[in-house]
Amino acid sequence: MIIIGEKINGTIPSVKKAIAEKDEEFIRNLAVKQVEAGADYIDVCAGTAPEVEADTLKWLMDIVQGAVDKPLCIDSPNPRIIEQVFKYAQKPGIINSVSEEGDKCEVIYPMIKGTEWQVIALTCDSKGIPSDVQTRVEITKIMVEKAKKYDITPERIHIDPLVMALSADNRSLLNFIDTLKTVKAIYPTIKVTSGLSNISFGMPLRKIVNQHFLTIAVYAGMDSAILDPCNRDILTTLLATEALLGRDRYCRNFSNAYRKNKIGPDRSMEQ
Repeated sequence: MIIIGEKINGTIPSVKKAIAEKDEEFIRNLAVKQVEAGADYIDVCAGTAPEVEADTLKWLMDIVQGAVDKPLCIDSPNPRIIEQVFKYAQKPGIINSVSEEGDKCEVIYPMIKGTEWQVIALTCDSKGIPSDVQTRVEITKIMVEKAKKYDITPERIHIDPLVMALSADNRSLLNFIDTLKTVKAIYPTIKVTSGLSNISFGMPLRKIVNQHFLTIAVYAGMDSAILDPCNRDILTTLLATEALLGRDRYCRNFSNAYRKNKIGPDRSMEQ
C-alpha cells in the first residue's frame, strides 16, 4: 500500500497560518513526522490565492526536499501552476492531478513524457463528477488512451474514482468499488487511489467511517491513499488490514510499528 502524506496542505488552518508566517520549521516538522510514520510520498499543496500559488508551492517543495528524502506529490488544481514548479522537484514523484476537465491532460502528459513521474487521474470532466460507474470508467479510458500517446503506461497512473459523501449517496462506497474493479479488469497494472475524508462528510464519528472505508477499499484492491500517516488510528487500521490480507510476512510490519509506538494507544502518554 502506497501512502501519500496529506498534511502539508494550505487549506488546513495550521498549515495556512504557517504559510502566512513563513514558518519553515513547522513545515519541516510536518514532513519529517509523516516520513517517520511511513509516508512514501509527501503531498505539497499551497491552497493559496492563484497569484501567489506557484511561489508558495516552490517554497513548500524546497523545505520538504531539504528535510526528507521521499519524493513529492505536487498538488494543484491548476496544471499550469504545476508546470511552473515542476522543474524544482529533485526526483520523480506524483503529479496531483489530471482529469478530463479542460486541458489538464494536454498540459501534464507532455511534461512527464520520458520520465518516471506518476500521475493521479480523477474520474471527472467539465460536467463535474459523474454519479454512475460507467461514466467514470469511460473517463478513465479516455485519460489512459491520451496517456499512451505520450508513452505513459497504465502502471504510472493512479485512478481516483472520487468517492462521494455516503450521507448524500448510499451507494458511494459500492460505486467506488465497482469502478475500481471494472477499471482494473480493463487495465490490470493501473493503480487506484483515494482520499479518505470525503466519504464521511456530514456524518458523526467521521474517523471511524474513514477507517472502515480504508479497510474495505484496500481489500477490494486500492493501491494507494492520500491520508494522514500520523493519525495512529488510520495507520493501525492500514497495517492491520495488510496483515490480515497476507501482505505482511509474519506480521513484522504490524509488530514493528507497535514496538516503535507508532500504532495503538500512545504508550508515551502513560509515562
